[in-house]
Amino acid sequence: MKAAEGGSIRGPWDVVVVGAGPAGLLAAGRAAMLGARVLLLEKMGQPARKLRITGKGRANLTNMKPLEAHLQEIYPEPRFLRQAFGAFFHHDLVALLQTQGVATKVERDDRVFPASDQAWDVADALIAWAKGQGVELVQHARVEGLVIADGIFSGLRVVRKAAGPSQTIEARCGILATGGQSYPGTGSTGDGFRFAEATGHRVETPRPSLVRIETNPVLASAQGLVLKNVRLTLWIDGKKQASEFGEAEFTAKGLAGATVLRLSRRIVEARLAGRKVAVSLDLKPALDPAKLEARLLRDMEAHRDGRCQNLLRSLLPPQLIPGFCEQLGLGVADPIARIQGPMRKKLLGLLKEMRFEVSGHGGWEEAIITAGGVSVRDLDPRTMASRKIENLYFAGEVIDLDANTGGYNLQIAFSTGWLAGESAARKATEPSPS
Repeated sequence: MKAAEGGSIRGPWDVVVVGAGPAGLLAAGRAAMLGARVLLLEKMGQPARKLRITGKGRANLTNMKPLEAHLQEIYPEPRFLRQAFGAFFHHDLVALLQTQGVATKVERDDRVFPASDQAWDVADALIAWAKGQGVELVQHARVEGLVIADGIFSGLRVVRKAAGPSQTIEARCGILATGGQSYPGTGSTGDGFRFAEATGHRVETPRPSLVRIETNPVLASAQGLVLKNVRLTLWIDGKKQASEFGEAEFTAKGLAGATVLRLSRRIVEARLAGRKVAVSLDLKPALDPAKLEARLLRDMEAHRDGRCQNLLRSLLPPQLIPGFCEQLGLGVADPIARIQGPMRKKLLGLLKEMRFEVSGHGGWEEAIITAGGVSVRDLDPRTMASRKIENLYFAGEVIDLDANTGGYNLQIAFSTGWLAGESAARKATEPSPS
């Protein structure tokens, strides 16, 4: 059945999927592959808008690390994904893209990207693949609510034009792949959370994750500076909680970079709980305090007739020196002779633990992923089916599952979408009881 633009899409359909992002495309395509008549609804004018901009437009699709390594990067219930990853994992994704003419490449830390470095190629390939399986894709279709009778899903209420009347679409099974709330301009505005709550599902509070942080102080002179091979440590209520090694970037409002992103989930949670949050930078993680002091003494001897800025240039990037001196209470033109006794101890301490109070964090418009969502306690990990409403399934970012950077979040979307589509198709096409 093909629905012409502007024509009726009432159905009945075997499976209707809400949201044409990575999870929705995989769900719809897999269901159609198994013989189901599938309708895929997208409220935006273009499918897969968030996928097209992910990874700064390059799309870090997945990660080739083994299963257990994937699970270590996922929160809050990684074991929930064992069946989904068993049904469709990184090698399956690479193979599927290959059939659509999209070659991939593996970069540092086993991250997978399209060989073209173009996220658009991936989005267009997945759309073409889904349509090739027989999926009917309808855009500008906004879902207003689910049709539930006696605890069983039977369809959706949909508006196809902003001011048009709603119509009811009949379907045996439904899959919500609506995304979360991050990057709302791409269509991820929390619709799935509202549908889930309206049908009795528990929704863990959505919150932005993988975001920059705002700090006090802000080192204005270092804005744009990217430090590599540093260690960022998270402190909550004065206690050390976690640390990450890698890159950190100074911004106009605080800090960003891979280390910040990986700690941001815990930072946001702690701040929302009203706790005191700080981070510290170890600028010389390769040197223990004794070795660092020995190096400092050598450098001081080499520059003994110079100014503090001469010494610090041997230890720090020039953009960092003004802010560093301000925290020390030194002038860049002060003689090196000032760095004695307590001042030298303070300098060494700052090199190993340059501390910043966390005063804020990025919002939904810049969050890479949503933490929180439909509780996994209300879903069957073997099928992605709701435990509350029969014939209803969930996939992707709408579920309370999120991960660190590195391709893990997209793999969650692809895998849960595939399993949800497979499960819904089998349920929808099974013979009706006589």
